[in-house]
Amino acid sequence: MKDTKTQFIKAYDDYADNLFRYCFFKIGSRELAKDMVQEIFTKTWVYMSKGNEITNIKSFLYKTASNMVIDEYRKKHKKTESLDNMYESGFDYAEDTNNIKYEKIDGEKAIEVIKSLPETYRDIIFMRYVQELSMKEISEITGESANTIAVRIYRGLEKAKKIFNHK
Repeated sequence: MKDTKTQFIKAYDDYADNLFRYCFFKIGSRELAKDMVQEIFTKTWVYMSKGNEITNIKSFLYKTASNMVIDEYRKKHKKTESLDNMYESGFDYAEDTNNIKYEKIDGEKAIEVIKSLPETYRDIIFMRYVQELSMKEISEITGESANTIAVRIYRGLEKAKKIFNHK
């Protein structure tokens, strides 16, 4: 039980912030994202404390988070514009320097580009480049092969480049 507790605490320390960002990106509500992270770790602890073995805790946590996001979407019967909500919830720069202005413009353009991608590409690109998950981890979370993930990332980035160059 001590090893389970140690593994759980380490997982919380290592992944809680990233899981919050993942949930917030998908849902667009800070409070709901906080609640979801708490629920993710509660479910994980219950699973672990029953003696169930988790071979890849990171993938397990993200799969749990992904399922909770899907459940939340189903509850609301509609998808939200989570990137708009994120921007409206403070994803903005308050300082008025030239560098900050350029970063804001680039950030706004990047958000527009990501939003305009089909969900299949948008989610995988988010997991790969924002959450910094490996191909294997994304594969485990989505249930798709690593090869399929690699192809989708490549195609998504190609679409993003075309969109970015036309804006």
